[in-house]
Amino acid sequence: MPIKENDIPCAVETPFNWVAWPFRLPEIVMHPEPDYFTAPFSKERQELYLIDDENTFFSPSVRNRIVFYILTRCPYGTEEGKKKFGIKRLINNGTYSAAYPLHDCQYWRKANDPKCENERYTLYREWARFPRFFKEQPLDLIRKYYGERIGIYFAWLGFYTEMLFFAAVVGSICFLYGAFTMNENMSSREICEPSIGGEIIMCPLCDIKCDYWRLNSTCETSEYSHLFDNVATLFFAIFMGIWVTLFLEFWKRRQARLEYEWDLVDFEEEQQQLQLRPEYEAKCTQKRKNPVTQELELIKRKSLHEYGKLSLLYFGVLFWISLIIASMIAVIVYRLAVYAAFASIMENTQTLQPIRGLLTPQLATSVTASFLNFVIIMILNFLYERIAIWITDMEIPRTHFEYENRLTMKMFLFQFVNYYSSCFYVAFFKGKFVGYPGSYTYMFDRWRNEECDPAGCLIELTTQLTIIMAGKQIWGNIQEAFVPWIWNWWGRRKARNNPENLYGRWEQDHDLQNFGALGLFYEYLEMVIQFGFITLFVASFPLAPLLALMNNILEIRVDSWKLTTQFRRPVAAKAHSIGIWQEILNGMAILSVVTNAFIVAFTSDMIPRLVYYYAYSTESDSPMSGYINDSLSVFRISDFLEKNRPEENPGNFSTCRYRDYRYPPDHEKQYTHTMQFWHILAAKMAFIIIMEHVVFVVKFFVAWMIPDVPAEVKAKIKREKYLTQKILHEYELYKLKQKLCEGRTDASMEKVVMATEGKVELSELM
Repeated sequence: MPIKENDIPCAVETPFNWVAWPFRLPEIVMHPEPDYFTAPFSKERQELYLIDDENTFFSPSVRNRIVFYILTRCPYGTEEGKKKFGIKRLINNGTYSAAYPLHDCQYWRKANDPKCENERYTLYREWARFPRFFKEQPLDLIRKYYGERIGIYFAWLGFYTEMLFFAAVVGSICFLYGAFTMNENMSSREICEPSIGGEIIMCPLCDIKCDYWRLNSTCETSEYSHLFDNVATLFFAIFMGIWVTLFLEFWKRRQARLEYEWDLVDFEEEQQQLQLRPEYEAKCTQKRKNPVTQELELIKRKSLHEYGKLSLLYFGVLFWISLIIASMIAVIVYRLAVYAAFASIMENTQTLQPIRGLLTPQLATSVTASFLNFVIIMILNFLYERIAIWITDMEIPRTHFEYENRLTMKMFLFQFVNYYSSCFYVAFFKGKFVGYPGSYTYMFDRWRNEECDPAGCLIELTTQLTIIMAGKQIWGNIQEAFVPWIWNWWGRRKARNNPENLYGRWEQDHDLQNFGALGLFYEYLEMVIQFGFITLFVASFPLAPLLALMNNILEIRVDSWKLTTQFRRPVAAKAHSIGIWQEILNGMAILSVVTNAFIVAFTSDMIPRLVYYYAYSTESDSPMSGYINDSLSVFRISDFLEKNRPEENPGNFSTCRYRDYRYPPDHEKQYTHTMQFWHILAAKMAFIIIMEHVVFVVKFFVAWMIPDVPAEVKAKIKREKYLTQKILHEYELYKLKQKLCEGRTDASMEKVVMATEGKVELSELM
């Protein structure tokens, strides 16, 4: 709480601050309170604090946090010798229907009480409406009304969105480069050329039912794949590896500023004991001495029965992750099983002939499988959320901090496998273990493994990523905005005709939705999953940051709108950082370098093209001419096994082509890999090692160069600690001298005075 106004001068405005003027909010909205030096509140030292009015000394968010702390620990009876306590238990057994802090006014109009600060109305007018999307966020007012925990979330989301702007600009430039150079791409030109692609007969893509097909039937697909599979892809992958480091390092600096400005520097140490969960305290039967504080604290010893129960719970988590992997395999089987059906339908249906060049059987299979996978993801996600919360409740973590960390790791591990498994399959497994005609590889000895398009698998990865990422964002915004609004509209239907004096503030808020203790957890989870999409697979889709940017601009206003208008006021909570999410983001940043290096090397066609350009090209005037013919091997149709041989061969073809580097049928090493295959594989591995090392060196150098805490913030923290210590010691000295003057003097009192004077001198020296 405040003890003295901050005397450190504010940063001097630069001459270019006028550029940001259109994005500014009024000063009273941005900074509703002056800045103070602060110290932990103590009733014994009340005259030390700047108390103008005892009724408003504690902010509403602090008051509701104190009240909630008391209510969750308030005893109300005993049952079978056990104490019963806490408002949560009374809500669960139906004694009360709800417990929540009240909003200060209606969001669309000010309160009649002239003393009301109308902060909810101000937040709605200046923050929660979409026309204000280009304005900065009033973080100090958010913190004052909702507490530091929600304030930190919106600060992080706003900073993440700002940084996405730079990634979106570079990604759009890379995409435009692909669009402008589409006609210069020699690979797609050769595929579309009737005298080249039209004369190349490709081997069937499935057994028996599929026909031979001409390479130029994939002309449009190969042209569009160049939008994402070009030289700019490599540049963008390296850029994003550095961007994610800059984002995380600059966020640490931004977070350090907020820690100082919001008095959270020593928060963790002060709050650990206060944050014990009531559920944990109820189970504690013993106490032990803390080796640091030397104070008795509650402990809970686990029995053998509890260890067995926890083992079963963890097996449950593994079971659900196994269920996701099984569902992914089911989608793969679907892809393998329906490909022949799509090929037959498109071949025999006349109405589909005009779009056959664009909608190939491969693309149709990929799109439908992506939609099916998205539906399965949503269903499994809905079910697992309940399971993860139940398992974490059964573990009975000691503090709220531990509870959230355990739940976060369970949910994130599940969501990681759930959302990214299909993208990992397309990126790193599809088309890699196909075999060759006459010796195909089969899944479960029944379904033949999928092949990539002659132009590569990157376009399919782009399709998969777009559908899952865009679908999740659209569905998430529907859930966040429309569902609460519909429930609130339905809940208020009985009260619409009641006058205001019969429909009080508590009843109006009761008809709103409950934000819940895990409301913010789901917001973080949604954004971190999106962060994975734009970092782990960004080499396949440079427009992913642009999609994320547009979604986040909407997300900030949707989250603020629903929090201000559709939900009860949540209980305020303190937080000095984004918690374990920081470690998760760091881990994903490191993993993204590896995944993007593998995507460029193995999923895109860049390395084979470069090897051909420098080692195998024979045309000096047009080095890439002949690449398509070079990348396709020859197979003799008479060598087909009966289970692979197509039913018809209307063109009486004697050979067909397939995507691989193998010797032709009349060679002494027929159908074994050529030396070019091993050259390309070596080049891919060398590229991965070089790219990873270059990006990691740059990342760690940038992280080392950028200090986590700005120098001026360090200086302010030191000065505040110095002044606070000095004020407190001088106050103690004053009180002791006052006691001496009142005549209560003895040798021990004089020693205390001397010791306090020494502390004052020591703090000045420090």
